[in-house]
Amino acid sequence: MILLDEIRLEMIGYRKEMEELADVLSIGAARDRIEELNAQTAAEGFWDDLENSQKVLQETKSLERKIEKFNKLNDQLEDIITLIELSIEEEDESSVEEIRAEAADFKNKLEEEKLSTLLNGEYDGSNAILTFHAGAGGTEAQDWTQMLYRMYNMWAERHNYKVTLIDYLDGDEAGIKSASILIEGENAYGYMKSESGVHRLVRISPFDSSGRRHTSFAALEVMPEIDDSIEVEIRDEDIEMEVYRSSGAGGQKVNKTSSAVRLIHKPTGIVVSCQTQRSQYQNKDYAMKMLRSKLVEIKEREHLEKIEDIKGVQREIAWGSQIRSYVFMPYTLAKDTRTGYENGNIQAVMDGDIDGFINAYLKSLSHGTLNK
Repeated sequence: MILLDEIRLEMIGYRKEMEELADVLSIGAARDRIEELNAQTAAEGFWDDLENSQKVLQETKSLERKIEKFNKLNDQLEDIITLIELSIEEEDESSVEEIRAEAADFKNKLEEEKLSTLLNGEYDGSNAILTFHAGAGGTEAQDWTQMLYRMYNMWAERHNYKVTLIDYLDGDEAGIKSASILIEGENAYGYMKSESGVHRLVRISPFDSSGRRHTSFAALEVMPEIDDSIEVEIRDEDIEMEVYRSSGAGGQKVNKTSSAVRLIHKPTGIVVSCQTQRSQYQNKDYAMKMLRSKLVEIKEREHLEKIEDIKGVQREIAWGSQIRSYVFMPYTLAKDTRTGYENGNIQAVMDGDIDGFINAYLKSLSHGTLNK
């Protein structure tokens, strides 16, 4: 019974943390805001303005999700405490392992929720656009880029995010030269922004008949999806548009007509492309959305006054600029060069288990200890 009593005291201690979390998340204010929004929906003529009504409904859903998530976590804590107290009362130690597992699950979820409170940037709640680029090294680098592409798709799947393919360019022999995906879900950009940069792979190359060790590089760009409410001035004369025949992803995911669109922003040299939509018009629309998002992301990251101040300087996809190294040989280790966080289970990492890296980055960011 001593063990159960210790766990009970530990879990009761978390009630204070839940109260603090409620304050940080402004749960009370969120409930009040929902009442205000519901009153708006009941007002005469509310549904006449479709754009405004959609915004109100989206805000309501977002607030309801936040409250529901907090309530579930709080209910889980109270259920654990109740189960412990019943076990103590009945002198039943058979449920100790179940209680331990529930307590560990609660603590993990609480930590995740506390980390989500660090996502207070202007675009952290937005969807994320991820663009992959193979570095120098031909087939080896292109295969590595596809491995990263798979890793982030699996991470999104783990978190029940929706993934939409925007652009995909096959490698010459294997892998991919470049690809872009849209990850849709709450705080997608807030979590994914930590992954932007050069990723380095060290392994015995399956494409080298001599079995030598190779080092490859791939770059990942992460941008928030910018909605139409944010004005970005892009002059028509600053854009060069190219149309080409779609190709890639095994021929199944793209339309094989000359409908693919590549946009070049002449002042900065930024290039975006889309080939997965049904028409040239839709591809151009997606490409413009990507261009707007990229310009806003750079402007915010570099603390610039206006879009025109962007110089378009690109970091080299090579040694010295990587944010993380993935070593398959002579040992297995994934290590972040900015936070020092590492994981020796390289297969789990490649299967999308990268939350540890993301969380370490967010913590370092909030504590001001990030090694940039």
